[in-house]
Amino acid sequence: MSIATAIAIYFIIWWVVLFAVLPWGVRSQHESGAVAPGTDPGAPTIPRLRAKLVWTTVVAALVFAVWYVVVYVYRLVTVDDLAAMLGMRPR
Repeated sequence: MSIATAIAIYFIIWWVVLFAVLPWGVRSQHESGAVAPGTDPGAPTIPRLRAKLVWTTVVAALVFAVWYVVVYVYRLVTVDDLAAMLGMRPR
């Protein structure tokens, strides 16, 4: 696998993990009782984006490491396995 492919796969994993991490620990303005005028009551009071970006990077690195070992190093998941799971017959 080339370094460009590894970076692309890591980026895709990172982006998906970001959407999973964003809701962690969110407290809306409505829940805290301090709604700023002109904002949505569901907007977070303290988004803590820096911490979420760090957590996203850590979790994505772990997911990428597992993917790398399972799929690339040991080849425990093959294209034929994926075809079988989708109901297609490999040629």
